[in-house]
Amino acid sequence: MRGIGFAMLGGACITMQGVANARISQDMGTWPAATVTQLTGFLMALVILSFVRDGRRHWVKQVNPLYLLGGALAAPIIFSEVTAIRHIGVTLTISALLIAQLSLTFVIDAGGWFGVPKKRITAAHCIGIAMMIAGVLILKM
Repeated sequence: MRGIGFAMLGGACITMQGVANARISQDMGTWPAATVTQLTGFLMALVILSFVRDGRRHWVKQVNPLYLLGGALAAPIIFSEVTAIRHIGVTLTISALLIAQLSLTFVIDAGGWFGVPKKRITAAHCIGIAMMIAGVLILKM
């Protein structure tokens, strides 16, 4: 249950961040807005890290160097989300983002990428994605 709560909080924050970024990008441009977002996110994480010591001291040495670049994905994420919000609005953007996320997670689970245990993708998974896509198409009408 706790995981669901954190997922809901994260989803709400992603949506609010997208809307805020779309707004500030109108004033300063998309890439400056992405830069400000990354900087403020880094500073917030640094402040939280100074209070919450939940990791080991030599954490960087224990992580695959490729995975340390995951934060760099935030730049194209922010650019894509801000641009999409301006073109199709918040609801369709978030809906499309969720479909893209779920579709890629199916591929990651099925292939066992990034060290996750392999999982079989069922017809129910495919039907769920198809229903989400149908929902987005209905929203677009």
